Amino acid sequence: MEPDSRFAEFVAERGDALLRYGYVLAGNPHDAADLVQEALVKLRAAWPRLRSKDNPESYARTTMARLHIATWRLRRREHLAWALPEGEHHDALPAGDERDLWQALAGLPRRQRAVVVLRYYEQLTDSEIAAVLGISRGTVRSQVSRALDKLRAALPPPGEPVPDRQLHPHAGRGEAR
Repeated sequence: MEPDSRFAEFVAERGDALLRYGYVLAGNPHDAADLVQEALVKLRAAWPRLRSKDNPESYARTTMARLHIATWRLRRREHLAWALPEGEHHDALPAGDERDLWQALAGLPRRQRAVVVLRYYEQLTDSEIAAVLGISRGTVRSQVSRALDKLRAALPPPGEPVPDRQLHPHAGRGEAR
């Protein structure tokens, strides 16, 4: 492949925005960086045909969303090892209401988080989300509905503190709401 200065300019200009998008999708900076890197590799391979007619950032974001869902599907089939990691690592979260929202968003299942991000962060329609994720429009609507119900349950009205038990994805199973 010959070097293309326009591709390098695109990465320099939009790389940070793609990384933020990856963070919103994946919920952590390490997976976000992996998503961006994999998407840029695919974008670079498709660059000669994309640079003149399509929006390369849209291609990269769609690729990232598909990679995120593919990873989720792959991990769903993995068998967990008996040995647990030695310690936990938690990324620093913003303070206040924004922190509470990030924690509640991180508690959503991967597909629900992806649908919420695509709808409210990317502002895609149900049809566009269905095409990106390879699911039906009805599944998109039901996943958004379930995700919003979980977020509403985890986030109290503004100004009230968030109880820790509501942020854990398995907390409160079987309890009345």
